[in-house]
Amino acid sequence: MMQRIARELNLAETTFVLPPERPDTDFRVRIFTPAKEMPMAGHPTVGTAFVLRKEGLIKGSSVVFGEGVGPIPVTLAPGHIEMQQNRPEFGAQLDAAPVAEALSLDASEITDTGLPVEVVSCGVPFAFVPLRDLNAIRRIKLRMDLWETALGGHGEVFVFTTEVENAGSTVHSRMFAPEFGITEDPATGGASGPLGCYLVKHGVVRAEPRADIVSEQGIEMGRPSFIRIAIEQTGGEIVKVLVGGDCRYVGAGYFELDYP
Repeated sequence: MMQRIARELNLAETTFVLPPERPDTDFRVRIFTPAKEMPMAGHPTVGTAFVLRKEGLIKGSSVVFGEGVGPIPVTLAPGHIEMQQNRPEFGAQLDAAPVAEALSLDASEITDTGLPVEVVSCGVPFAFVPLRDLNAIRRIKLRMDLWETALGGHGEVFVFTTEVENAGSTVHSRMFAPEFGITEDPATGGASGPLGCYLVKHGVVRAEPRADIVSEQGIEMGRPSFIRIAIEQTGGEIVKVLVGGDCRYVGAGYFELDYP
């Protein structure tokens, strides 16, 4: 039933709030894209905390959600809600040539950065693809006939460049997730934590002991977002991953469901 509702709404993600399943959490939160359930996601987590506080179900300045990857702590401050994600897991590094072809780009637009195409996860894996400039990132056209061969089994694709449109941004980003039923996502919190970890690992930004990063995303869709990322590092090891931003109330509605 939850999957059917998410498919009907056809939003990037839909959350369902349930009683806690373990004593170290306050709520169980399940998250669905139109195509499948997610073990964790960033924006749905932050947005759910916003809604629960608005409805008076969160009284203090913090809450812990039970998600598919375990407890997710969330801090609520005026004008900012921030989630803590799991520590990163760095996976395979992929050949740039087939990835570039699947994006309708030339391989040099990846390799000129000197950075790898690499899978990183803080709960959900994403293949991170560095691009040379804004011109390249704006020209992306997905080749679904090549997608499975180039990227199948390696998570969804998050592309970024250090050339940005807005002062104060660190990277300009786009995310494509056709396997989740999402052609392109305007804001991807679940990928933003791993993005920050990638940038720190490869020396794009320095974390001594903390890096504060802003990812601008959704601009090509006409739905700009600015995602704040903080990566804390001790002794060369990433010890904390934080992702957050602000929320806005849009509206409310209800369903009438006929159960079988």
